[in-house]
Amino acid sequence: AAALFGLGRIKGIDRPVIATPMPTVNGITVMLDSGANSNSKPKHLVQGALMGAEYAKLLLGKENPTVGLLNIGEEETKGNELTRETYSLLKQNKDIDFQGNIESTKIMDGEVDVVVTDGYTGNVLLKTSEGVGKFIFHVVKESVMESWISKIGALLMKGAIKKVKKKTEASEYGGAIFLGLSELSLKAHGNSDSRAIMNALKVASKFIELNFIEELRKTMEVE
Repeated sequence: AAALFGLGRIKGIDRPVIATPMPTVNGITVMLDSGANSNSKPKHLVQGALMGAEYAKLLLGKENPTVGLLNIGEEETKGNELTRETYSLLKQNKDIDFQGNIESTKIMDGEVDVVVTDGYTGNVLLKTSEGVGKFIFHVVKESVMESWISKIGALLMKGAIKKVKKKTEASEYGGAIFLGLSELSLKAHGNSDSRAIMNALKVASKFIELNFIEELRKTMEVE
């Protein structure tokens, strides 16, 4: 609310969204909205798709970003009223390389560059993913302590485990940008430590270097 009323919106944007980079087997997929709006309309998701595609172009280097709509099935008729109406609008939009519905189990496969959903669903997905990640590391740690052979194996794999942890920890990504605001604003994780804040500042610096807000403004104001 402070960012919205303090900075204002880009012309053509009804509701700014939070865009979160998610690690996949193919690099990074940007997921939005991950928590800014719990009650979205189809047009808000379409605006999010356009902004997410611009994010993928400038930040991820994707020439023609692919977009998927988060749903409970891949069929066009699946989902609730919001997803079905949004599907129809995305399918008709010539400025979006829409690949159809995508299930949550396929996101980490990196099948699309941008995943669009409402803020309520996106936030649940994000926090569930974080919880699963913590659970896996907990189980691995418990298993390692069961025998001296496991401990030796873990020691040999220490470097690989650190790489996995670095790729999946939220603090490594620092902060998620509010797309649609007229100025740069990032949302850090609620339990951010000093490393997370440092990485958030690095992310902010990257957005500034790319003149991202102005580039996004050009795209959305044309729309």
